[in-house]
Amino acid sequence: MIASLQAVADELGMLRGLGKKVVFTNGCFDILHPGHIDLLRRARALGDVLVVAINSDASVARMKGPNRPIIPQHERAELLNGMEMVDFVCTFDEDTPLEAILRIRPDVLVKGADWTANIVGQAQVERWGGKVAALPLVEGYSTSEILERVLSRYAFRLQ
Repeated sequence: MIASLQAVADELGMLRGLGKKVVFTNGCFDILHPGHIDLLRRARALGDVLVVAINSDASVARMKGPNRPIIPQHERAELLNGMEMVDFVCTFDEDTPLEAILRIRPDVLVKGADWTANIVGQAQVERWGGKVAALPLVEGYSTSEILERVLSRYAFRLQ
């Protein structure tokens, strides 16, 4: 389900009442690749409900530069929503997911292992009794590397 952050938080209240364990992860998810899918599968295995918060287009551009994202936020949300392991997709506009984490209040906060130091929201999640998992990444997959590969292979066609 694609919904606003508040709508997702409201739905999760009901699911928690049924004893469901909520897992949260976030990212740009610009140009989905096997590394993303692997991370999402392993994140979902840590609980009953997986919430994926994606950076808005404006947030991605601030972090990655004016030529990003490649895929607009509504399309990234649709792609993630179509994955069997993803239960909820919401978008955040801030530079970090802290506000989304505070509203969702996950039982498990998941990040890729490239974020082992300084995981945004870690202290808050641990304070309310949740856990933080830094999952190893699949080697050889990165959106930036994919873009570099495409540009190097097809640069002659861009001129």
